[in-house]
Amino acid sequence: MKYLLLILPAAVSLCVPFYNMMEPRLFGFPFFYWLLLLLIPISSVLTFLVYKGEKR
Repeated sequence: MKYLLLILPAAVSLCVPFYNMMEPRLFGFPFFYWLLLLLIPISSVLTFLVYKGEKR
């Protein structure tokens, strides 16, 4: 079940029609760009959580 967390950022980034818009802007960046930039640290955190959740 925890491996589904790894699919989430990839699935969001592949659903382009849902975030292909200019507004709202954040620091001058259109929504399209800042959402993709936000997904990078989210992906890293989710990968870390799945890694730490593994039993050794």
